[in-house]
Amino acid sequence: MSRPRVQPLQPPYAPEIQAAFERVMPPGVPPLKLFRSMAHNPRVLQRLIAGGLLDRGSIGLRERELLILRTTALCGAEYEWGVHVGAFNGKAGFTPEQIADTCATLPDAALWRASEQALLALADSLHAHSAVDDALWQRLEAHFRPEQLIECLLLVGFYHAVSFVVNGLRVEHEDDAPRFPA
Repeated sequence: MSRPRVQPLQPPYAPEIQAAFERVMPPGVPPLKLFRSMAHNPRVLQRLIAGGLLDRGSIGLRERELLILRTTALCGAEYEWGVHVGAFNGKAGFTPEQIADTCATLPDAALWRASEQALLALADSLHAHSAVDDALWQRLEAHFRPEQLIECLLLVGFYHAVSFVVNGLRVEHEDDAPRFPA
């Protein structure tokens, strides 16, 4: 990857920036390069944090992370994909084969439950067409309630936006974050 287009801020941070970092990062964990890069525009950083969907939502953590991994992989956002694999896979419980499969051109249906296959298809459809056809919607409705489907749609869209930012800024990989499979 080429060098970052915007260098991440270095400490000490302005009080409002430090407060934003403390809201989004676990205690004792330094802020991610993405957040430190976006801190050049504190308003946008605040909006990103406020709009995040990493809280306890209407779908489970595993479903949330599957949508995020597939979306960021489709967008070629290796930085964000790696951050999520590193931070959440312990709780999400994906196998190494499943993690790799989130980057596959066509996911291997044998690796996923029917509900997860539908989520992968949702991410793929929104990425390719910015829409969901009726047949896919019916598959999704077999597994998810309307409020969950709304969250799923927004997650895919939100992580498209995050992917655009990390790719556009060329955010450097976090030292401990996994990379896309070879």
